[in-house]
Amino acid sequence: MGEFIFPLAQPSIGVVGSKARFPVRRVWCVGRNYLAHVRELGNDERESPLFFSKQPDMLVPGGGAIRYPSQTRNYHYEAELVVALKAGGENIAVADADALIFGHAVGLDMTRRDLQKQMQEKGRPWEAAKSFEQSGPVGPLTPFPGSLPPARIRLSVNGQIRQEADTTQMIWSVPEIISQLSRQVSLGAGDVIFTGTPEGVGAVVKGDRLLAEIDGLEPLAVTIA
Repeated sequence: MGEFIFPLAQPSIGVVGSKARFPVRRVWCVGRNYLAHVRELGNDERESPLFFSKQPDMLVPGGGAIRYPSQTRNYHYEAELVVALKAGGENIAVADADALIFGHAVGLDMTRRDLQKQMQEKGRPWEAAKSFEQSGPVGPLTPFPGSLPPARIRLSVNGQIRQEADTTQMIWSVPEIISQLSRQVSLGAGDVIFTGTPEGVGAVVKGDRLLAEIDGLEPLAVTIA
């Protein structure tokens, strides 16, 4: 087998308490997984939840400064629980899903909301609203066997709380997400899943400081540059 024409970096996420890093294979996201968020955006509850993806190199491990993206004037935060898999498969049973989990982290699904609305109105895919450079800040992974116990999830902007909920409010639990997604694609070690955001999403501007937190996990701090 010949050499590659040029090398490519392997996207990865830090691991709490270790120098090792978690290699990212694919990034999956769950939309409309908290009922109050479905309602706040005026979406059809019967269509929830749904899946979409981001490219692995669009993650921002550890957070920090992220650029305000082009092509939007309505740039939103969405705080989410992130799950990382150490194994996968197809048609995974809900009862077997916990055994595939390596750990959890805090993430942000940054969204160009105006582009999303435009695409929805035209009946087009809204990938451009979700999958763009630096659209997935993610904190370090905390290794944990199985699903995380019920936890509070919150996000503040410049010290003011904007999102606050509990992971038990998910429409689909983490094992159900893994099971449902495995019917659509073959999951594998290195897959990362953003599990959806609660209500309270909103716009940010340059200079805003975001802090996303989930009980038991390392917080994620981001500044909009």
